[in-house]
Amino acid sequence: MIRANGWDAIEVQCLPAGWHNTPDKIPEGVREKIHEARGTFEHIFVAYGDCGTGGMLDAVLEEEGVERIGGAHCYQFFAGEEEFLALHDAEPGTFYLTDYLAKHFETLIMKGLGIDRHPELRDMYFGNYKRLIYLAQIEEQEVTTLARAAAERLGLEFEVQFTGYGGLEPILTKAQSAAEVH
Repeated sequence: MIRANGWDAIEVQCLPAGWHNTPDKIPEGVREKIHEARGTFEHIFVAYGDCGTGGMLDAVLEEEGVERIGGAHCYQFFAGEEEFLALHDAEPGTFYLTDYLAKHFETLIMKGLGIDRHPELRDMYFGNYKRLIYLAQIEEQEVTTLARAAAERLGLEFEVQFTGYGGLEPILTKAQSAAEVH
């Protein structure tokens, strides 16, 4: 989105994606990124959902005086809050994939959760899930094929919902505009 829109006032800093399997690392990791950015950037915005931190991320952000995108996780802001809640209410046993997770499913899910080494863990982790919904940010058949394969590996029904970047784009547009004013 940054390249496509020609935004030059936004710089992205990421934490290791695998930390979503150990969300207790996220709050302090975000704090470190905030401290690193403080001398360089006037405005800092966190484009993370709570990501399983149980409110610990919000506590860090309150201490640091930094805002974040709303929502429990990226699935909610990609799908849109109302649509996500409708999907969840229709089937609480839903596992969601984004483009990134579809592309890195083997590393983040199968290896990251140890299912590759201990196949019995699949049913322990995913036994109560019924379906996998791929929240597609881009329409690319190769990524859809990867998402479908992930659903098959987990033994789940497969659905695709094109979301684009959902609520992320308007928030980043606002961040870009705010940065341009200052």
